[in-house]
Amino acid sequence: MTDGFKALIATAVGERDYEISFKDITEDDLPDLPVLVEVDYSTVNYKDALAITKKGRIIRRFPMICGVDIAGKVISSDDDRWQTGDEVIVNGFGISETEQGAYTQRERLSGDWLVKLPDGLSARQAMAIGTAGYTAMLCVQALEDNGVKPDGGEILVTGATGGVGSVATMILAKLGYSVVAVTGRMEHEGFLKSLGAAEVIERAELDRDAKPMEKERWAGVVDAVGGKTLATAIAQTKYGGTVTACGLAGGFALNSTVMPFILRGVKLIGIDSVMASLEKRNKAWQRLAKDIDHALLERLTTEISFSDLPSACADLLEGRTKGRMVVKIG
Repeated sequence: MTDGFKALIATAVGERDYEISFKDITEDDLPDLPVLVEVDYSTVNYKDALAITKKGRIIRRFPMICGVDIAGKVISSDDDRWQTGDEVIVNGFGISETEQGAYTQRERLSGDWLVKLPDGLSARQAMAIGTAGYTAMLCVQALEDNGVKPDGGEILVTGATGGVGSVATMILAKLGYSVVAVTGRMEHEGFLKSLGAAEVIERAELDRDAKPMEKERWAGVVDAVGGKTLATAIAQTKYGGTVTACGLAGGFALNSTVMPFILRGVKLIGIDSVMASLEKRNKAWQRLAKDIDHALLERLTTEISFSDLPSACADLLEGRTKGRMVVKIG
């Protein structure tokens, strides 16, 4: 039996409910996987907030250690690819849904899930980026891969005060794109412009029933919202433009038509961060280490304690947060 440590765990209550609580566990309670990691930092994602507040059916089996993102150091390894002391990042692969998650001071993980912490990033900075920022970079890379260039026109970023949107705004602006940020909270206009947004518009301008095609404006779109906002963005995308979709905070339905796709050649690219290949992950994280403005990243980051996690998740869903939250675990 090893020394105990704390974890935030979802435990089933009856057949349809569960409770969230901090528990003392040991290494004997962790899964039988080859790499033992000391968790230094994690973060709070929309999916984490849904699970911990019980507002979404995220967790697929119980008991479950919550939390999607891990940054930490390898304590021991039975996988030759990873050695004691290696600094690693982990996210996706069903962590906190079907595989035990991040909100624990130690975790056992598959070596297939680990990404080496890139040079130039600390564990804290990696979690300030987190799954949200990594997803934002996948969106940016998809725009680049489909020929969207800084001189091609405006880029729309929806949900811009959230994790994906704020990091996407920051990255795109640094790369020279003209970013139009969308928010439902115009009191954060100054914050978004400090990240590099050239213009900030109200969510209501897009969160409405769209026509099949509208006036062309966007060379590219990073959409973290879905629903009516995504449908309107598609209808307004310029000939040959690319729309990347990575979220559903505004709903999972998409009431659109084929017209933008067959008359304007618009491309709609789905962005999956959960099961993306290690090749894609490593490329995205290397780009993040290079293309993130560290001073700006620090400005949009709030650090919270392990014990503050449940209340922070409620704040996120109620729209009381902006930017990124880093959780000090270790």
